Amino acid sequence: MAEIKTKPTSASVEDFINSVTDEQKRKDSFVILEMMKKASGEEPKMWGSSIIGFGHIRLKSPKTGREVDWLRIGFSPRKANLSLYITGDVRMHAAALEKLGKHKTGVGCIYINKLEDIDMKVLKEMIDDALKMGHFGK
Repeated sequence: MAEIKTKPTSASVEDFINSVTDEQKRKDSFVILEMMKKASGEEPKMWGSSIIGFGHIRLKSPKTGREVDWLRIGFSPRKANLSLYITGDVRMHAAALEKLGKHKTGVGCIYINKLEDIDMKVLKEMIDDALKMGHFGK
């Protein structure tokens, strides 16, 4: 199994969120925290210095066969946006993304500026779906 730098730590999730200087991002982070906690039934953990994760899963790259331990779902209040980690490949949420509202995507992330820009019901459905199917749709 490959070693990755981003691993669970014992740092305080609440202290981390409270250190977010942007008030809206801090408030939105606590909303996402509760939403993901309720959906996953897991306690949040810091992964590295800036990602809040729930649960863990062993992922295997379909291309290289490399395996890594990673969070099942999570998020990070970044300076530019809120990064949501709810899937290994955002294309598997294509239909939901069309209804989500204002966002951008990366390969494995959904980026939003603030929760008021999106449909929270759609986000909850996406989180629930991601927890049911695992990261790569399996």
